[in-house]
Amino acid sequence: MQLLGKREPEIYGKLTLDELHSNLMEVAIALNVDLVCYQSNHEGNIVDRIGNAAQDGIDAIIINPAAYTHTSIAIHDALKAVALPAVEVHISNVGTREEFRQESLTAPACIAMIAGLGVDGYEWALRSLVKLNKK
Repeated sequence: MQLLGKREPEIYGKLTLDELHSNLMEVAIALNVDLVCYQSNHEGNIVDRIGNAAQDGIDAIIINPAAYTHTSIAIHDALKAVALPAVEVHISNVGTREEFRQESLTAPACIAMIAGLGVDGYEWALRSLVKLNKK
């Protein structure tokens, strides 16, 4: 995610991570909700952030575990333990990519997965979680 806009733009697009965060902040303002954006390349930091989410007043999680999607039991366990509604988002359609990308260890800990809608998937995840939390 750190290299969004630079890494394989034919797959992930040209929008940078900062631009994605800015766009999501605009959506959050329109929906009258607070949004905290966080990115790390370190699995332990991601696990710590998820584990602290509830005590930090976070109501839901949008996560793109990137390569950790296919390897991280720790992120899966953190999502299960925190028990907040989470949506896993992937910019590309992981189901049509390399075989190793087609299994997610983290998605079973989420209420949904959005894949293949480009960066718009993050907006749909945000809108869905806001709607869910208003019920």
